[in-house]
Amino acid sequence: MSSWFECKVKYDKMMENGMQKSVSEPYLVDALSFTEAESRMIEEITPYISGEFTVSDIKRVKLADLFFDETGDKWYKARINYITIDEKSGTEKKTSAYMLVQAIDFSTALSNLEAGMKGSIMDYEIHTITETPILDVYRYEVKDKKESEE
Repeated sequence: MSSWFECKVKYDKMMENGMQKSVSEPYLVDALSFTEAESRMIEEITPYISGEFTVSDIKRVKLADLFFDETGDKWYKARINYITIDEKSGTEKKTSAYMLVQAIDFSTALSNLEAGMKGSIMDYEIHTITETPILDVYRYEVKDKKESEE
């Protein structure tokens, strides 16, 4: 099971008008601990930022699943309510789960979420879908044996 951490990277960004502005941008990284999350974030972001930067904040994010779509450039957070029936009282019980969906726009996010949930055996309802400020998600990838030896 993946442990996801939202890391905020703070650096001076060159704006379109030529001015430098201090920005803090959020990213999501798969890691086992806060220390590994910081290390992986530094490793992933170094090729893309010139100059100094800091990982200014790290927080654990509880996600049940992620749905990737390489054509999408935005990330949407979806709250799903799983619906179960309490056998003793016969009442409906709703349990929330959060998921992250990559898409180009809201309607694509909804269809990607529905496609990802298609194989679910539990009854569910989509409670909310909101766009997040997350710029990129870095999954943990096992490197080939040859790459790790080099």
